[in-house]
Amino acid sequence: MTNENDSAQSMVLGEVEVIRVVEWHEPFLPASGMFPGAAADVWKDNEDWLAPDHWAQDSDVVVLALQSWVLRSAGRTVLVDTGAGNGRERPGMGPFHRAQSDFLGLLARAGVHPRDVDVVVNTHLHVDHVGWNTVDADGQWVPAFPNAQYVIPAADDFHYGPDNAYRNGAQEVDRLIYEDSIAPIHRAGQSVLWDGLHRIDEHLTLESAPGHTPGSSVLRLASGGDRAVFVGDLLHSPVQILDPCCNSSACLAPEQAVASRRRVLGRAADERELLVPAHFGGAGALEVRRDGDRFTLGPWATAGRRPAPTGRSLTS
Repeated sequence: MTNENDSAQSMVLGEVEVIRVVEWHEPFLPASGMFPGAAADVWKDNEDWLAPDHWAQDSDVVVLALQSWVLRSAGRTVLVDTGAGNGRERPGMGPFHRAQSDFLGLLARAGVHPRDVDVVVNTHLHVDHVGWNTVDADGQWVPAFPNAQYVIPAADDFHYGPDNAYRNGAQEVDRLIYEDSIAPIHRAGQSVLWDGLHRIDEHLTLESAPGHTPGSSVLRLASGGDRAVFVGDLLHSPVQILDPCCNSSACLAPEQAVASRRRVLGRAADERELLVPAHFGGAGALEVRRDGDRFTLGPWATAGRRPAPTGRSLTS
């Protein structure tokens, strides 16, 4: 992996500090392979802002960030998604196979150490959202965050776990992911399974948004006058804001994914929630606006120390 970012970025929303930790930001898959339903000209028509943070126009490859979000909320530290992990057997999964990164070092440089984390949120159980749930301790996978509750969508735990015998859309590599990144959390007694709604604290609430996976979820933040929604893999590219019917090739239930995406985008536009996807490069977060029955991009997060009255701010 390349392009690790040693400087965390942060913003303050109401009483919640949000820290962005980027493992890498680089070209990932051809646009036609990752978004097979997208109109071919949508990339060219928007290349002035899609490139270079979201699209490499010369090679027609989607550019993604692998990143996590740390929320300091109500006196606790909440880690949203945990990247791909180190030294994992992920055959056929390209850059995730036996990957190496300095994720824990990046967290430490942002002032977050493993024992500081009180809650780990896995928005869903795909390879790049659960890998640092665990670390290798003398040949055994153990929780990377020893004091944390790991909040895991029950529907994904069933789908990918042994109760479903790795069937119905799961692959052999999903078994490997579950066994090294999820099962050890259960064995340690640190897992919390949930469905529907789950309140973390007075500012943070998880909501189901199925389709990408059976248990895909979003995390809503409401504090003071600020609102944000961490949408996981509901969106991989800003192109999906322009065309919410455009699914990624990894969406297991395409029609359900579209319905969840439309619902979350509509609420974000109506309530002026800051939209925080898992894989957007550049500023990483933006607002959404309605344009009739369509959606358009609003302001991106901008530099500064605290949110301005008309927008949110990031500081490096």
